[in-house]
Amino acid sequence: MTFLLLLVTLTACAASPQDLSGKMFTFPQETNTARVILTPTPIQEFSALTICHRSFTDLKRDHALFSLATQSNSNALLIFWDETNKEMEPHIRDKKTEYRGQDYKPNTWHSICTTWDSASGLVQLWFDGQPSMRKYVSSGAIRGSTMIILGQEQDTHGGGFDLKQCFVGMMSDVHMWDYTLSPCEMQKYVDDLNFTPGNVLNWRAMEFQIIDRVLIEDKLMTCH
Repeated sequence: MTFLLLLVTLTACAASPQDLSGKMFTFPQETNTARVILTPTPIQEFSALTICHRSFTDLKRDHALFSLATQSNSNALLIFWDETNKEMEPHIRDKKTEYRGQDYKPNTWHSICTTWDSASGLVQLWFDGQPSMRKYVSSGAIRGSTMIILGQEQDTHGGGFDLKQCFVGMMSDVHMWDYTLSPCEMQKYVDDLNFTPGNVLNWRAMEFQIIDRVLIEDKLMTCH
């Protein structure tokens, strides 16, 4: 009985949220296994959302920046860089739109936010604080059990990874909301000011699981 209680206590501790402020995930090599599984607040339906993160890479090929899959949609929410066409591609419910013209410099921290509303079906990309035009991508809510992964692109719910679509680099400050952020809140996030943390994913209270070689390190910033 004592052993069982200890085991339950250890399991609870392992699953408790961690404050990752000032930290980053480092994905140091090309692989089709290394990834971070994020545990969101239990929500079975999204009628709107905002996802923000900061990333740093020198990749010169396609790669996934954020992958959320459900049983019915492997690309329920995917943020993907298409190197051939030099475009950022938000996917919603297995449909996508394209944004070109972003100055996606290598070896530079970039803040990338995406908003979407199911009523209008419109998606908008905010790249380093600059808003893009709003484009139609998909109407209707995202429903079902979600699997959220950093570092890989899901072709199936929790799997189907492609070596040439994995992310190599650093990632930090991942937040997700079940509503669209206002422009002012978006700017606060970009400037790392006192913004409202995500109510679905909160970098300051994150539950996650690391698979294979992904490191948690102090966030590397430029010395001023």
